[in-house]
Amino acid sequence: MIERTAVVTGAGSGIGRASALGLLADGWTVVLVGRRSEPLEKTAALAPADLRDRAVPVPADITDPAAVDALFGEVADRFGRLDLLFNNAADTMPYVPVEEVDVADWHRVMESIATGTFLCSQAAFRLMMRQEPRGGRIINNGAPSSQVPRPDSIAFTAAKHAVAGMTRSLSLDGRRYDISCGQIDIGNVTPEDRPQPAVRQADGSQRVEPTMDVRHVVDMVRAMAALPLGVNIQSVLVMPSSMPYVGRG
Repeated sequence: MIERTAVVTGAGSGIGRASALGLLADGWTVVLVGRRSEPLEKTAALAPADLRDRAVPVPADITDPAAVDALFGEVADRFGRLDLLFNNAADTMPYVPVEEVDVADWHRVMESIATGTFLCSQAAFRLMMRQEPRGGRIINNGAPSSQVPRPDSIAFTAAKHAVAGMTRSLSLDGRRYDISCGQIDIGNVTPEDRPQPAVRQADGSQRVEPTMDVRHVVDMVRAMAALPLGVNIQSVLVMPSSMPYVGRG
């Protein structure tokens, strides 16, 4: 089997953890990235015993350029190449009317989503374009909010719109280096440890929306990762069928 190396950010919980475990099951060596080592170690421990040696926790703050350079330098030194980057990490904030958004919260959300995606993608490009054979794949975690917003979500919506723009730019600029980039927009995933909260709807009401099992997201990540570099899923939306989306109504 050809050795394939992936980097998954936000791998200490939720979609990142589940996707990392799915990629491990498909034969990937997966570098587990997050700010704190303990959740990453837990993700690695959840892998079957015969796969744990290919789950590699590497704590890093993806909003810090020096930390990102060190992360991808370690990937290059340890594995010699990078075949897949899943930009998944994201900070969120409560739904807040525009006039009440704290600038510190704005910067925190934008840094974790937009800046983190850019820094990791840039570092991945630098590695993928020079390795032999060259090329690789980047998958960005978008959201329905990258296309249509929820009420009172300006920071998250702006950050995810930035991700959508980066996905398109990376896809275009990657052509000359055999680097493919696509985006998966993910609807409501059933929470691991709490009930699904009610959220504001377009008409101002509050509603608990339908959710889906995270395995459906993982199936799509695995399918995108398995494609040959000459084939790309540019953008895909995975969501519960009855979840509000068009017009958020």
